[in-house]
Amino acid sequence: MARGDTGPDFIEALARGLDVIRAFQPGRPVMSLTEVAAATGLARPTARRILLTLRELGYARVEERGFALTPRVLELGVSYVRSMGLWEVARPHLERLVAQTHESSSIAQLDGSDIVYVARVAVPKIVALSVQIGTRFPALQTSLGKVLLASLPPAEVERVLAQPSRSGIQSRWQPTPQEREAALRAVRARGWALTDEQLAPGIRSVAAPLRDGLGNVIAAVNVNAHAAETSVDKLTEEHLPLLLKTAGAISTDWSLYDTVPHVTAS
Repeated sequence: MARGDTGPDFIEALARGLDVIRAFQPGRPVMSLTEVAAATGLARPTARRILLTLRELGYARVEERGFALTPRVLELGVSYVRSMGLWEVARPHLERLVAQTHESSSIAQLDGSDIVYVARVAVPKIVALSVQIGTRFPALQTSLGKVLLASLPPAEVERVLAQPSRSGIQSRWQPTPQEREAALRAVRARGWALTDEQLAPGIRSVAAPLRDGLGNVIAAVNVNAHAAETSVDKLTEEHLPLLLKTAGAISTDWSLYDTVPHVTAS
């Protein structure tokens, strides 16, 4: 696929390999060579070489109907999470919050106009959309995304939301610019965000910011509930205070963690 504004150090072959990995979307775990070539805009011989290279490296396998990714691809995302150290800091706090609320809790960061989940402790419940590490959703329709967008200057919000979502999700709530700004203004004023089935039916959550030692928002943490089981009142009156306490504790621990040099022994 054609690319613009790439520098002299840009490695096209690496970019094409990542395009092939990203071509495997929910609903199509196995793809033929023709399907991969069409999804990436690559010539069939190029797509074939990349797929065979991924197979040699253990990131893809050959199936009866084509190619599929292997679980080793998860290493690419996990490496990011581990390198940040955020999961190491947040895990005990998330586990405690989930034990108190009996609801799932996640941490996400902004990537373009989407949020991407980087940590999660889940409880077994049937919800409209499956969530795991690496899952992305449109930011504006989630409580996590509202918190992250509200932390940006207005001009930056415009630039971020101008980027197309890569989530593949069609959200229920499609606000006007005025409605969007009013929603983010409310988040800035109260310091937390609520979403009530704006992303998909049955999904209701509250979120709060995670901050570094300088007060910068580095991520957001939420409590996610099924709308049929948990009312807005219960979410905001019972779960929200626990969430805010957890967000403060994670932020404090992260600030301490971030000031200590971390050396890995060989």
